Amino acid sequence: MSALGALFSPRSAAGSTGTRSRILLGLVCAGYSVGAAVGWGSPRVAVFMGDFGLAAAALIAAVSCLLYARAVGGRLRPAWLLFSLSSLMAACGNAVWGWYEVVLGVPVPAPSLADVFFLCFAPPAIVGLLVLAKRPVTRAGWICLGLDAWLIGGSLLTLAWSLALAHTAHLAGAEEANVAPAALSLAYPLLDIVLVSMVLALHFRRSGVNRSAVNTAIAALALTVLSDAVFTSPLLRSTYHSGQLLDAGWFAGSLLLAYAPWAARRAARAPGGASPPRAVGSRPIAGSLAALTPYLAAAVCTLGILYNVVDGRRVDRVVIFTGCTVVLALVVRQGIMLLDNISLTQELAQKENHFRSLVQGSSDVIMIAAPDGTLRYVSPAAAGVYGRDAEDLVGAELSSIIHPDDLGRFVHEVRRFLAAPPHEEPTTRIECRFRSGAGDWLNVESTVNRHQGGLLLNSRDVTERVRLQAQLQHNAEHDPLTDLPNRALFTARVRQALGGRRASDPGTAVLFIDLDGFKQVNDTIGHQAGDELLIQAGRRLQDSVRAGDTAARLGGDEFAALIVGDGTRDQGAREYQVHEIAERLRLTLSQPYRIGPNEVRVAASIGVAFAEPAISPTDLMRNADLAMYRAKAGGKDRVELYAPQMQADVVRRSELAARLRSALRDGEFALLHQPVVHLASGSVAAVAAQARWRSAQGILFTPAEFLRVSGDDDRTAELGRWLLEEAVAQAADRARAGHPVAVSVRLPAARLLETGPPLGSIEALLTRHGLPSGALMIEVADSDPRVSFDALEQRLVALRRLGVRIALDGFGSGFAAINALRRLPIDVLKLDRTLVEGVVESARLHKITSGLLRIAGDLGLQSVADGVDVPEQVLALRAMGCTHGQGMAFSGPLDEYRLRRALVRGEFPVAGVPGPRPVMAGGSIPLLTGSHAETPVPPT
Repeated sequence: MSALGALFSPRSAAGSTGTRSRILLGLVCAGYSVGAAVGWGSPRVAVFMGDFGLAAAALIAAVSCLLYARAVGGRLRPAWLLFSLSSLMAACGNAVWGWYEVVLGVPVPAPSLADVFFLCFAPPAIVGLLVLAKRPVTRAGWICLGLDAWLIGGSLLTLAWSLALAHTAHLAGAEEANVAPAALSLAYPLLDIVLVSMVLALHFRRSGVNRSAVNTAIAALALTVLSDAVFTSPLLRSTYHSGQLLDAGWFAGSLLLAYAPWAARRAARAPGGASPPRAVGSRPIAGSLAALTPYLAAAVCTLGILYNVVDGRRVDRVVIFTGCTVVLALVVRQGIMLLDNISLTQELAQKENHFRSLVQGSSDVIMIAAPDGTLRYVSPAAAGVYGRDAEDLVGAELSSIIHPDDLGRFVHEVRRFLAAPPHEEPTTRIECRFRSGAGDWLNVESTVNRHQGGLLLNSRDVTERVRLQAQLQHNAEHDPLTDLPNRALFTARVRQALGGRRASDPGTAVLFIDLDGFKQVNDTIGHQAGDELLIQAGRRLQDSVRAGDTAARLGGDEFAALIVGDGTRDQGAREYQVHEIAERLRLTLSQPYRIGPNEVRVAASIGVAFAEPAISPTDLMRNADLAMYRAKAGGKDRVELYAPQMQADVVRRSELAARLRSALRDGEFALLHQPVVHLASGSVAAVAAQARWRSAQGILFTPAEFLRVSGDDDRTAELGRWLLEEAVAQAADRARAGHPVAVSVRLPAARLLETGPPLGSIEALLTRHGLPSGALMIEVADSDPRVSFDALEQRLVALRRLGVRIALDGFGSGFAAINALRRLPIDVLKLDRTLVEGVVESARLHKITSGLLRIAGDLGLQSVADGVDVPEQVLALRAMGCTHGQGMAFSGPLDEYRLRRALVRGEFPVAGVPGPRPVMAGGSIPLLTGSHAETPVPPT
């Protein structure tokens, strides 16, 4: 910005505000006025300031408007260029005037070049005002603008002609030699009248943009015209000389015009780019003055005519002609306005009918509330939405139909909305409950706007949407079968309990519940019955917990309960209380369930974990889950409290399972054989294949240990396939080496029914390795209820045709043993080691074992006692009729080298059988605690 622009800008480079610029402008004008009033101290200085001072002020205005016009563009740029040209004409006129009076020291001739410049001042200013003004948008508007300008100008001409111009014109007619000075005398006031007419006409048609600039420019031109009017009056024209107080008006008008464009820039720099807010009451006043302008002009014209009549002079023809044209212009203007008003009235009526139809036909309820909250208007849609007539709601308080619980929030939102600036927040949206005609509450969403200090509400019923949202939220957080909270909501409740005001309460506990035997219900009486059992179990669980606690279904047959602490600081008492709650839940869930005609029983294994300081919801739920699995591993149908050792056991089992997955690939498994000895002679009748895992750390694991922690059915099946193939391959090698002893391999019943690749089947193994007929015995390991006896019987019959002998393993330990003995083609009964261990000490077990062996003898089956570890057991079993034994009383599991040495010897010493007791060369690998099948392992 230039120095000149900085002077009139509201903010200079030094940071001075617009107020300081206006103060500086006022001080300069006041200083000039004081100097003119006191005559500037000397006549020569007064003449210089009266001529060149005015020229300098006008030149400043010209330069200021020119700089602003170059700095900005758009529609308003020509206006400021025209104002610059107008000020330049004034500057040149005053400079010529000063050339005569100051430089040449002669009076200014009439006419002179200065008059030409002064006469050229008004036309650019008039056109510039037209550019700044708000342009009419219709042809009638342009006509009215011209008529308004003529009404004002004609009225002023009538009055001015009556007062002074008529006298000047008569003098010009009497003195024909002085026509030029007389014409100049008439030209100045006529141009001033035109300028004043445009100023007044455009004052009420200012554009909305740059309003401050237009006002300042109008004020500057009005001050200039006023000074011209005083100068052209007969009273002052004859006595005027440069340097008088009248020059202060021209000086102030020029500086004010110089300041006008920078006032426009100040408005543009207002915060947000918006003009300062205008008083609401000023707009009706401005509109009223604009409407009265034609009548005021006619009144001024009438005053001019009355002046001539009252003075007793003949009415001049100019006054008559001008008055008639003013009246005609007024009539034409009124006719145009009448037609315009009729058109606007019709358009307004049409729009009113249109909007009335929209409001009455809208499905939304439109309400207008006064500033005090009274409803002034309610649309007819209220009858369909609220069930209340609109007439009944008009006059009621808005607060009377809002739910009391929502009223505070509604009032707060409305106050916040009304306090915000309208241009920042023109509307807001509020959702609350309204009372319907039936007395219930409807969820209503309202769009709120400002309306004459009150509120305009556009409301619609969203009750169904709110219900749907609530239902969707409920479905997302609850189990669809039992309607209990699901895992997500239960986790959120646990997080809330741990993070709320009871965060430090050690009494908060989580219970994980698993239904034992639920899978058998699904398998036996169907999944629909299983679903009904889950529904009843969920209902029992929900009825058993306290009001502040949470019961949930996590999935499948797993449930959970959150027991919130009650502030008890006695940890022992709190644990006892929660343990009692868990036991009560276990007993409740273990009661019989009536499902159709069936009575179903399941048990419940419950794990309990207490909250600890700074524990997370995930860790607390994990601890309860670990305790629940410990309860299942400990025999089911019991309650187990979490202990930190459980987590360590899980880590150990995970590490062991991870190592087990790579053990087969890395060759860490070894195959051992334990001799099966004939109890009557001590000869080796067969060998039992057993797998051992020697880990990279040198730890030797029995099958019961590593299969318990594997948790991988695929890995277990892979290990079974490896065991069978290795046992068949080594048995074939021994047979070729002259040791044709049978090998027994323990396989699950489900493994026998697998339909795997043909190369991996038992038939393929026997063919590939050339194992002699009768050299392989399969021990059917367990009685899985999912295995079909019919399919298993067909499979075993097919294997017997190949010469494979069948043994029933674990006889005497399961409920399905008698059924298997009745239906399956069995060659050998293998007594469970639990019967053998107590056969000497327990008379009851002695009788049971004796009875089972008698059954085997009656059926013509051979028998093998597993776990024969002491000579007393050998004597007792042989006396009962048991034919074979396997255990530490003869030998432990042997590797291939030691096994072949034992086979070369051919027999083992047997208690009660005479003969030397040979020393077993090479010894044996000590068994940890039992056989490969039933090694007791603590629950992990």
